[in-house]
Amino acid sequence: MKAEEQYVSNSLFTGGFNSVTRAHLMDKVIDSAVSHPQMAGAKGSACAMPGCDGRAMTDERGNDIHPCECRFKICRDCYLDALKDTGNCPGCKEPYRVAGDYDDDGDFDHNRWLFETQGTYGYGNAFWPKVTQHDDGGDRGMLGDGMPETSDKPWKPLTRRTPLPAAIISPYRLLMLVRFVTLFFFLAWRIKHPNDDAPWLWGMSVVCEVWFAFSWILDQAPKLHPVNRTTDLQVLKEKFETPAPANPTGRSDLPGVDFFVSTADPEKEPPLVTANTILSILAVQYPVEKVSCYISDDGGALLTFEAMAEAASFANMWVPFCRKHDIEPRNPETYFSLKGDPTKNKRRSDFVKDRRKVKREYDEFKVRINGLPDSIRRRSDAFNAREEMKMLKHIREKATWMADGTHWPGTWAVAATDHARGDHAGILQVMLKPPSSEPLYGLPEEEQMVDFSDVDIRLPMLVYVSREKRPGYDHNKKAGAMNALVRASAIMSNGPFILNLDCDHYVFNSAAVRHGMCFMMDRGGEDVCYIQFPQRFEGIDPSDRYANHNTVFFDGNMRALDGLQGPVYVGTGCLFRRFALYGFDPPSITDYLLPKRFGNSAALSESISIAEFQGRPLADHPAVKYGRPPGALVVPRPPLDPATVADAVSVISCWYEDKTEWGDRVGWIYGSVTEDVVTGYRMHNRGWHSVYCITKRDAFRGSAPINLTDRLHQVLRWATGSVEIFFSRNNALLATRKLKFLQRIAYLNVGIYPFTSVFLLTYCFLPALSLFSGQFIVQTLDVIFLIYLLIITLTIIGLAILEVRWSGVGLEEWWRNEQFWLISGTSAHLYAVVQGLLKVMAGIEISFTLTSKSAGEDNDDIFADLYIVKWTSLMIPPITIMMVNLIAIAFGFARTIYSEVPQWSKLMGGVFFSFWVLAHLYPFAKGLMGRRGKTPTIVFVWSGLIAITLSLLWISISPPKPTAGSVAGGGGFQFP
Repeated sequence: MKAEEQYVSNSLFTGGFNSVTRAHLMDKVIDSAVSHPQMAGAKGSACAMPGCDGRAMTDERGNDIHPCECRFKICRDCYLDALKDTGNCPGCKEPYRVAGDYDDDGDFDHNRWLFETQGTYGYGNAFWPKVTQHDDGGDRGMLGDGMPETSDKPWKPLTRRTPLPAAIISPYRLLMLVRFVTLFFFLAWRIKHPNDDAPWLWGMSVVCEVWFAFSWILDQAPKLHPVNRTTDLQVLKEKFETPAPANPTGRSDLPGVDFFVSTADPEKEPPLVTANTILSILAVQYPVEKVSCYISDDGGALLTFEAMAEAASFANMWVPFCRKHDIEPRNPETYFSLKGDPTKNKRRSDFVKDRRKVKREYDEFKVRINGLPDSIRRRSDAFNAREEMKMLKHIREKATWMADGTHWPGTWAVAATDHARGDHAGILQVMLKPPSSEPLYGLPEEEQMVDFSDVDIRLPMLVYVSREKRPGYDHNKKAGAMNALVRASAIMSNGPFILNLDCDHYVFNSAAVRHGMCFMMDRGGEDVCYIQFPQRFEGIDPSDRYANHNTVFFDGNMRALDGLQGPVYVGTGCLFRRFALYGFDPPSITDYLLPKRFGNSAALSESISIAEFQGRPLADHPAVKYGRPPGALVVPRPPLDPATVADAVSVISCWYEDKTEWGDRVGWIYGSVTEDVVTGYRMHNRGWHSVYCITKRDAFRGSAPINLTDRLHQVLRWATGSVEIFFSRNNALLATRKLKFLQRIAYLNVGIYPFTSVFLLTYCFLPALSLFSGQFIVQTLDVIFLIYLLIITLTIIGLAILEVRWSGVGLEEWWRNEQFWLISGTSAHLYAVVQGLLKVMAGIEISFTLTSKSAGEDNDDIFADLYIVKWTSLMIPPITIMMVNLIAIAFGFARTIYSEVPQWSKLMGGVFFSFWVLAHLYPFAKGLMGRRGKTPTIVFVWSGLIAITLSLLWISISPPKPTAGSVAGGGGFQFP
């Protein structure tokens, strides 16, 4: 079916907004070859009450249900009104039966239906059993020691935390101590033994070495207590999904999870990639009724909207297929691209047939997604031409139209007033309605393409959100978009836990949420603010030239922080406790009763205590001080009603955050391009702990820039955010006492590390200056100096080997990380310091953009982007370092060879350190060469200019001395 035909206008919602701001709720009917009762606006009969435009009540399969024997069709609201007013059916005027079972032909159990639709699950304006707390912090229905009254089984932990083996960690700590002591004596010796022949060279080197020692301590100290953690999913199932006295039915007692996916520009973030991420979320191994997915489109693009609707339609087949055959990974693009035998470990005989059908449907799905830009353009051109004909004049504003013939309320392809990227209405569309509480099985193969008769075909709720944007408001980029999702989701689903993903990061392990929930639901889990999963990337070149995998950080530094107060938040793949995001301290009896500035939404305010209660672990162990009784979350949740959705629309308006604490204390924190680090820091600063969860099968995977320039710009953005943090109140030096000492050092290092670039750049020039001047950083190569240097080098190697052992990082990965540390330190980090200082001190914001690009030559090569050379000013310092050191090596050799008294020791010292610099810059040099060594002309131009400038500068500073022969009549010059 064509994309243009997929959307039929049903209603346009406005209301509750002033004249300045106006928000729209589109309720579109998504019609596809595979129908599903959860699809937004699914076909159904209209309510027969006069003046009502609602839809008649339906069962879980979307069929009409009739509360009266006369089969009068009525919507839920009118039915409840009739019960309240007269108790009679508006059709036959006879009393409704209020108890008993009805026939199977469209009727239902009245009491059960009322219970489910009036529900008690997780909405801000819904009922939830109040928790009466005793003075000891325990809940009613629990014994004084925190154990449930019905506990008759031995307690089992959900997680295990184990320090690293003493055979590894003890030598590791010993080497750290040896290196620390050696550095102290080395620096003391260097200060006491200046080089009188070149005091400027000695002074610069000592200052740099002191800073390097300081930065090494900041980086190494938090690594004293690395730990390993494991989870037990079987115990999780036994505790929360197995029949028990408190849960006789065995219905899931796990808390709800809201997934957040953010995107901003469909041109830079392809809708197909985002759609695959959404599909992987909808297919996660977690109770369907406990999962909700929210997609934030901060660009307000119709292309993204229609792509998500296509994804919701394809999910009807993809999600049941994954459940039926236990598919991994559940990203269709990745799954169908896997090499190897797809039938491995597949037991069902119909797998091959089902896979073939689903693959064919996915290929058609991709064609529809890729064809959406042209489809939307042609549709809009046709509607605009029609409007011009009606008005008999040329219309200046070219609107973007939806398939139902109405204007898209978001951003138009040609920007116009109220329809630009920074000026458009808020949009909220429920694309997949909340699922029923009971399993819904599919139809046999005779009635649909794939036999899902024994598969639960329910889908999680899917909501498209584009917050309102207006000129004059600071929308705070991604952090503002995430906070809008927090508010909207609190009203619509109020999952006590939030898992956020970038649009190019998908669920690689469908059980990842269960692993994270083990930590949240275990003893001590009430003090955990978030679970950070490592970032894993696909599409990286085999040699990982620019350390894109960043395994030293994710498998080393983060694992070490897990032994302290917890890892930092890195922006994606993180499972948050909603209550912690609201800016509260770790749980206590009265914390959540304190007044907070959340805005004027009553539904949002009411949802806070509900989310806090639902996020508690089970009170099944004395160590759990603030737990909840078993079975508290087994009740179903009600369907969405217009009032609830209207409340959700109101909280995504651009004015909602005025005079509130959003972005300051509540939600994602504003004021930095690295809002992720600041948000995590604020939680740790309030006393929360975080956990690092490494699973055997990667939890999430995503994409990373493999091109040199794109990688440098990525690092530039991170480093600029760190400089902003250092000059803000989020500096770890200003932290509260709740932040542990080593955790404070780790956060201090986050803000300081970019400043190392100033000293690193200077130190990279010192070998060249030594070769040019004929001097060295020490006056003579003293034995003591060499011994200290040897010990420092050996401890570096020893620490690296031990880190490789306990972190699992390969030696090649470690070396690539060292190389890119110098590359980024002499380019992106240096520019970040300049950029950050200009912004903080002068309010000047500058950006380093790309100026030229040479296209890749091989479109079939998946690593073709690796060889693309995009010129940027970030490349100037590393190029300068390489050229200066190469010229200095040649100059040093020439001067030493032709010198009357050659000083080979000083030459070797300078040459050794120059080669040390050049070896680290080797990947950078390869990046400039492109494919087959074709270096762009601009590189030669810059190299020539730098070489000529340095040569002239040196001649002017230290001109060659004429010999006696030259004075007498033209003998020549000698090197100084």
